[in-house]
Amino acid sequence: MRFAALGFALGVCLLQQQAALPGAMWLAVCFAFAAVAGVGLSRRASPVIGAGAMFIGFAALGFAWAAALAHLRLSDRLDAALEGRDVVVSGVVGGLPQAFERGVRFDFDVEFPETGVPRRIVLSSYGGFAPDDSQGVLAVRAGERWRFTVRLRRPHGSVNPHGFDYEAWLLERGIRATGYVRMPTRRGEDERARIVPERLAARVPQYWIERLREAARAKIRGALPERPYAGVLIALAIGDQNAIGPEDWQLFARTGVSHLMSISGLHVTMVAGLIAMLVSWCWRRSQFLALALPAQKAAALAGFLAAFAYCLISGYAVPAQRTLYMVGVVALALWLGRAASASRVLAAALLLVLVLDPWAVLSPGFWLSFAAVAVIFFVATGRTAKAHWLAQWGRVQWAVTVGLAPLLLVLFQQVSLVSPVANALAIPLVSFVITPLALAGAVLPFDWPLALGHAILEVLMAVLEWLAARPSAVWHQHAPLAWTVPLALAGIAWLLLPRGFPARSLGALLMLPLFAASPPAPRDGELWITVLDVGQGLAVLARTEKHALLYDAGPAFNAFSDSGSRVILPYLRGEGIDSLDALVVSHDDRDHSGGAGSVLEAMPVGVLWSSLSPDHALLETPAWRAPCVAGRKWLWDGVSFQFLHPHAETPAGRAARANNQSCVLRIEAPGGRVLLTGDIERAAERELLLRAPALLPADALLVPHHGSATSSTPEFVKQVAPRHAVFAVGYRNRFGHPREDVLARYREAGSGLLRTDTGGAIQLRFAPGTLSVDAERDRARRYWRE
Repeated sequence: MRFAALGFALGVCLLQQQAALPGAMWLAVCFAFAAVAGVGLSRRASPVIGAGAMFIGFAALGFAWAAALAHLRLSDRLDAALEGRDVVVSGVVGGLPQAFERGVRFDFDVEFPETGVPRRIVLSSYGGFAPDDSQGVLAVRAGERWRFTVRLRRPHGSVNPHGFDYEAWLLERGIRATGYVRMPTRRGEDERARIVPERLAARVPQYWIERLREAARAKIRGALPERPYAGVLIALAIGDQNAIGPEDWQLFARTGVSHLMSISGLHVTMVAGLIAMLVSWCWRRSQFLALALPAQKAAALAGFLAAFAYCLISGYAVPAQRTLYMVGVVALALWLGRAASASRVLAAALLLVLVLDPWAVLSPGFWLSFAAVAVIFFVATGRTAKAHWLAQWGRVQWAVTVGLAPLLLVLFQQVSLVSPVANALAIPLVSFVITPLALAGAVLPFDWPLALGHAILEVLMAVLEWLAARPSAVWHQHAPLAWTVPLALAGIAWLLLPRGFPARSLGALLMLPLFAASPPAPRDGELWITVLDVGQGLAVLARTEKHALLYDAGPAFNAFSDSGSRVILPYLRGEGIDSLDALVVSHDDRDHSGGAGSVLEAMPVGVLWSSLSPDHALLETPAWRAPCVAGRKWLWDGVSFQFLHPHAETPAGRAARANNQSCVLRIEAPGGRVLLTGDIERAAERELLLRAPALLPADALLVPHHGSATSSTPEFVKQVAPRHAVFAVGYRNRFGHPREDVLARYREAGSGLLRTDTGGAIQLRFAPGTLSVDAERDRARRYWRE
């Protein structure tokens, strides 16, 4: 079982790294090759040959199985002819609606039309027609059948190094299109193309679980109005992680307790164990029941059913699935009267999870969940000496912290150093006190369990905040190089061996490359430019040997999220950049300055250059501030930087517009020149042509104003004559950027066109005599990306 599960997992992982899915012939070959596993099942084969055959055969089977399911899922796609057009759909609200700043977002299971539109989509309603809602937000509820006019697009997300893969996340959830509800027409519009949103049925029987979850959420919110941690109790009771605010998630990540603040395996085990003990106690007191069925079997069945019910009400997340399958294997062993080793239980759960959901390997929770349980089994089972329970608890906390460190550095580039202390306090409180109170309060007709749970949670949060405030609470570093991770895992396994094994401390030596080996970086005289994919906005990182400059910080998405926290900081940390020598905010537009606050708050910045007004909120930061006046220049590591615009004189007319006051930065290295232009328009381009025409020619140009019709005049394009024109634009953005006539202008100038919406992050590396260009979507191709 163990070798079969590991081989199957390897095959699934290999498939998820493919740029394209294998065809029918390769699938047939893989399924045929999986027959090798039959050798491993033969009693005549030696243990080594049998284990090897089992591993190889199940690896082929895992690869073929995951590929077959991927073909099936990708076949459920949005017809290209319907993308961006009004489409009438009817179906059922398939999950908990999530309110956000401007409306509500919800999963929608499509029933009509039967072709052309995927079966499951995500819709947003931004307010408008709502006959029973005075605030104008569409009042949808889980399990309701509706008819809408919608506008859809295929799954598309930003693609950046060390970034979150939104398209993979949608694929795992079976969502094959996203869009928004179109509201009733205004005068002058074509009324045939759009209908009034209509509720067709208030309840669809098959969705009773989602209605229960929504009722439980409403119960908790009603009992704890305006209480700061009501969302945490909702997450613990029904698995709605969206109920927890971003600031609380940051606190949990900093203290290493994020795994507890939603439905975790520990919570499922607690519920199953509690119900099993209760049934066993009651069963033994009835002679009739005990004779009909042994109490041990009844308790095993009851524990599994309780775990299954809790997983259903929690949304069936991966940690809950993993624990449910483990509980199922143990329950089956108890039912059959056979003992099951810890490793076999874990292997069976791993195999079941991947058979049912081969995309689980794309989720960080999958790796952290199984790794944590594997580490606990490794240090807590098979030991001859019986340690005191407190010493054993401390050993487990230490082992989990050390054992998960490589994965945490790979996935998040950080490890919480206070997590052993935080978990030692949080695990018993959350799992055995707060979660039962949250569950009881969600189903019972009185509210005191919720009030008590919230009061205890407030005390816990105060302690976590104190721990998070310690200066060395979190270890940050670059993303580990791939070859250092297996070495570190081997070192950890050696380090955690039982006492008495010789030279256990040598395991720490195998962990050193994980921290000491640095990722590639520019050399003296080299210039690396990365245009990050932040959607409809701009963020560019310029690196020399010892310095880093960020030009613009992308858009703010809402009051709680921006590209600084979502895209820029993960990229900087993944590359091992823990401070910026300079931040340039080209001008006061939300799509350029929206993420600057998060960057300034999260890491030291040497100087903030900008064209912002003196009273702008960003200028209140402690960084040294200066205007980006034309003529200011400096030299870093053999690379020169110079501002070409704006000039110190007070502008008038169109030149005074914020776009035309954008900081224009010229960077010149021995290997070539780059021109970063912000959102300048015709007036600023004319001024540059008059004042500094000799400084405009460049090998790479960040196209002004995302390729809008207000910029890139023929004279400007001709003077710059870039080898590569980079367009920082969002996928199917509402402005229509870049305009087709602008694209044609650069093509006629002989420029190669690079776009973040189709290529993801664009990387340009200037070395003496060479210039290399990479697009992240090409460098890290995956079969689910368009």
